Amino acid sequence: ALFRGRVGSLLEVGTGFHPELTGRENIYLNGAILGISQREVQRKFDEIVGFAEVEQFIDTPVKQYSSGMYMRLAFAVAAQLEPEILIVDEVLAVGDIQFQRKCIGRMGEIAGSGRTVVFVSHNMTTITSLCNRCILLESGKLMADGAPSDVILKYYSGGSSSPAAFDLSSSERKIGDSHVQLTSGKIEDLNGRVIHEPELGQSLVIAMRYRILDTSK
Repeated sequence: ALFRGRVGSLLEVGTGFHPELTGRENIYLNGAILGISQREVQRKFDEIVGFAEVEQFIDTPVKQYSSGMYMRLAFAVAAQLEPEILIVDEVLAVGDIQFQRKCIGRMGEIAGSGRTVVFVSHNMTTITSLCNRCILLESGKLMADGAPSDVILKYYSGGSSSPAAFDLSSSERKIGDSHVQLTSGKIEDLNGRVIHEPELGQSLVIAMRYRILDTSK
C-alpha cells in the first residue's frame, strides 16, 4: 500500500503499548514510533490524558488497565498526535457509549480538517454519520465503492434480508392465520428512512403491511 503522510493507527486494543510501562511512558513511546519529537508529545500530553480520562492512572503500568482504559488511551494517542492518516479498525466497540461518541466526534474533526480517516466497522449508523465514501470488501475482494447509503444498501441486500425490513408478499412463507396475514414490515426513523441499527434513545416507527383474507368479521 502507498501512503502519503504520517499514519496513526488503532488496529487492536493495546497495539503499540508495552504492558510493563506506565501510561505516561507509553505515550512518549508511541510518539517516538510515530516519529514525533519528545517536545511535541510533551506539548500534547495534557490533551491526550484529558481526552482518555485516565489522569489518576497515568503513572500506573498499562498491564493493570482494563480493556476500556487501554482503548481510551490508545485512541487518544493516535488521534491527538495529529496524523495525516488515521486508521481505526473496529476497536471502538470497547468502552462506554459516551466515550465512543467522543471518539466519533474526534474522527469527524480530523476528517473535517482535511486529513484522512480510514474507519473499518460493521456499525452502519456510525459509517453513515462519519463517512463520505464507503468500500465494501468480501474475502478481500472489492464489492462496492461509493456513497455510504448506496454501499450500505448493497451490504444488506447481500444477505437473506435486512434486519430492519422484510417483504413476504411474493414469498411462500406466511405469517398470520385464515383471517389476516402479514406481508411486509420495516423500522423507520421519523423521516421515513429505514433504520438498520437504531441508536439508544432514538425515536422510530415500526411500519407493517398486512392482507385481510376474511372480511366477514
